[in-house]
Amino acid sequence: MKSVKNIQKITKAMKMVAASKLRAIQTKTENSRGLWQPFTALLGDLPSADVKKNVVVTISSDKGLCGGINSTSVKISKGLHKLNSGPEKETKYVILGEKAKAQLVRDSKKDIELIITELQKNPLNYTQVSVLADEILKNVEYDALRIVFNKFQSVVSFVPTVSTVLSPEIVEREAESGGKLGDLDSYEVEGGETKGEILQNLAEFQFSCTMFNAVLENACSEQGARMSAMDSSSRNAGDMLDRLTLTYNRSRSIFIIYACFH
Repeated sequence: MKSVKNIQKITKAMKMVAASKLRAIQTKTENSRGLWQPFTALLGDLPSADVKKNVVVTISSDKGLCGGINSTSVKISKGLHKLNSGPEKETKYVILGEKAKAQLVRDSKKDIELIITELQKNPLNYTQVSVLADEILKNVEYDALRIVFNKFQSVVSFVPTVSTVLSPEIVEREAESGGKLGDLDSYEVEGGETKGEILQNLAEFQFSCTMFNAVLENACSEQGARMSAMDSSSRNAGDMLDRLTLTYNRSRSIFIIYACFH
């Protein structure tokens, strides 16, 4: 009974800590959504784009006790890897977080290009994530970056999400083919930069903004899932304590009656 009480105290404390962290990061997450939305309107988000070099960026947490958000991200990443693999295609992983690393290293070690952990050691900000995005772009060759994360909706709800960022060459190819990016040529370009240079800058900026939002969304989902998990654990500990107390009282009563008659 003492052990269960101690565990219940710990889970209640962890729930309060998660709630505090969630409040601190939720506003920042909601504000970050305004960064990537203009890029989606301009460059689109084409998950169906058929390209040769795919990079799956899997975002997870460094710590556990937060339900199944990490397993969900890994499952979707594996599905994307399988879907975009073929004789003339190459798909690599970039992993953020210890939990995805632990699961993907077991069976996909040869396909992992880059691993980054302890992302939330310091409070998340755009400068930190943009440096991280720049590091990824320097170390991988890609036609499409497919960012897998959990989009925060509420404390008890998150949606597994995939955002696609295409390379400048693929963006130009899609625009010239008259697809969903066909309106790109209707914009006037000022300055001395060529169309290729502008697309390069836009693609890099789009990736850093999308990554910033994805990392914050996933951090929010992590804290919300941890709150729910710790709340359930606290309730389970309370139920177990009630059963143990009932068993203890019954045993004590039987022992007292037995002692009185002997």
